Amino acid sequence: MNSITSVYENLVGQAHVVEILQTAVASTRNGDSQAEAGMNNQMVHAWLFTGPPGSGRSTAAIAFAQALVCPNDGCGVCNACRSVVNGAHPDVEVVRTEGLSIKIDEVRELLARVAWAPSMGGWRVVVMEDADRLTESAANALLKAIEEPGGRTVWLLCAPTLHDVLPTIRSRCRHVQLVTPSTAAVARVLENRDGITPAMADFAARVSQGHIGRAKYLAKNESVRNTRTTIMKLPLTLKGISSAFAAAQMLIDCATEQAQSSAEERNQSEIDALSLAYGKGATGRGMASGGSKAIKDLEKEQKTRSTRMVRDGLDAALLDIATFYRDVMVVQAGSVDALINKELEHQITTYAKNTKPHTTIHKINAIMEARTNLSHNAAPLLTIEALMCVLAR
Repeated sequence: MNSITSVYENLVGQAHVVEILQTAVASTRNGDSQAEAGMNNQMVHAWLFTGPPGSGRSTAAIAFAQALVCPNDGCGVCNACRSVVNGAHPDVEVVRTEGLSIKIDEVRELLARVAWAPSMGGWRVVVMEDADRLTESAANALLKAIEEPGGRTVWLLCAPTLHDVLPTIRSRCRHVQLVTPSTAAVARVLENRDGITPAMADFAARVSQGHIGRAKYLAKNESVRNTRTTIMKLPLTLKGISSAFAAAQMLIDCATEQAQSSAEERNQSEIDALSLAYGKGATGRGMASGGSKAIKDLEKEQKTRSTRMVRDGLDAALLDIATFYRDVMVVQAGSVDALINKELEHQITTYAKNTKPHTTIHKINAIMEARTNLSHNAAPLLTIEALMCVLAR
């Protein structure tokens, strides 16, 4: 049993999901006629993994892909399991997007790549980590493939909620719902897997609200923790319109700076690699035909990726600010035992005494609305300025 569960070790607090996936994999190994055809009551050709950010949607999907192509049902150590994680398995395609959407041309190229039968005699698996970012035309193209799948092709789609995927797609998928891991469970992973001290693991797990990746990032990066501390104090600085505009600009600047620092070195290395592929410097001449266009296309993709990174950074900041008002609401309800931001207990308690509960709820709703607007490509600065004006009232 240990060999079976090893690929699922990073699925924290998702025992029910592990059981479903193990049962599905086991049902394909029994050799009956249905299993030989590729599907049975437990195993279907399309799956939809949903859950809150950080719950492990893509982790679950990739672990499932490993188990399907592994001769030992997911041992985690064989060449097949390792090659899936490294993106080198010929029968497993992992689709990630760093842009704002997945367009129809990308889906058509994907469908062409996965049309063939598995090369190693098992399954051909497609993991789409951001199915919620499919454009309508791309989703319709994908729908046709899911409606008429190959006999040994499995689609594993990931999205935050069922409503983020077209009804026609989700109706053809088996739904697997992941949950937010507990703070204690995330802290244990940080301690045991990543060697984080207990105090830091508790802090990171608490303020990340069960988002394992963000918890690890916070625990290992002092600059990120310092930026979060600055962001968490913003609500205390909002005294009027001028402070609201200043706070909005500060949030935009923080998100932009983080995105640029993360992308700068990566962007240049990508351009250098592509230039080299087109022969730059190899013969003392310029790049081969088509090189300049390829560079321009890459720069366009990088710009789109940067835009998404800024929006993702703003979204994370708004979630952090929402925890401040959530803690205020907890204090206004008469409790201080369940604070997320224990380090700000004094400031939160003082703030709670000077405001009304209905005002706190209104501000939390405003933050959630701003997040929705950002996800719909609203102008970041105007959206954040409008929000800060609401929070300053």
